Amino acid sequence: GVELVESGGGSVRAGGSLRLSCTTSQYRFRYFCMAWFRQAPGKEREGVAAIDQSESSTYADAVKGRFTISLDHVKNTIYLEMNSLKPEDTGVYYCAARCLYSGIWSDRDRYYYWGQGTQVSVSS
Repeated sequence: GVELVESGGGSVRAGGSLRLSCTTSQYRFRYFCMAWFRQAPGKEREGVAAIDQSESSTYADAVKGRFTISLDHVKNTIYLEMNSLKPEDTGVYYCAARCLYSGIWSDRDRYYYWGQGTQVSVSS
């Protein structure tokens, strides 16, 4: 199967920044819709941001103005730039790709490929 490889997680203080990366060598991201999800302990996995083939992006209300999703076509890498991090941003972050059907961007069942997850911890 296709493997999505994530990196860039870590531990930061509130107000800090991190940049997550997601890449694969097995197909071109530009042809598929892509998204970042996160899962906090004891909570369901939720959508953080998504970007489509036209590079139109969408964000969860909780991260608007602080996070930016982008795609580097040359490096075939999806990024999630996270600024002004808050303790409530703590969780495992997953990249997802290839939408199986049209629908709500934050519907996790819509995505076929998933990364292994990278931990983000924000302390107060």
